[in-house]
Amino acid sequence: MAAPDHRIELGRCFGENVLLARRRAKLSQEELGFRSMLHRTEIGQLERGIRIPRMDTVVKLAGALEVPPGDLMKGMAWKPPAFAAKGRWIARGPGEGGA
Repeated sequence: MAAPDHRIELGRCFGENVLLARRRAKLSQEELGFRSMLHRTEIGQLERGIRIPRMDTVVKLAGALEVPPGDLMKGMAWKPPAFAAKGRWIARGPGEGGA
């Protein structure tokens, strides 16, 4: 069964944010994995957007990258039904004027 579109877009946006932060910190996936106590293959899956992180994973990554957890969530938002015909997820890439 395929993942819902919003999960794919949120995963892609989160992954781009992690990749950019990791490159800014000049860390390999292996070093980030070591610092965050995650396996390097999980880092790769997160960066490619094929894995959605749990909240504790977001906090571990942010700590290892020395950035606020919110930086890894940039460009993601939820628009409640009061502001849209139906509630919807919004995910923008870092260069797309994210929230």
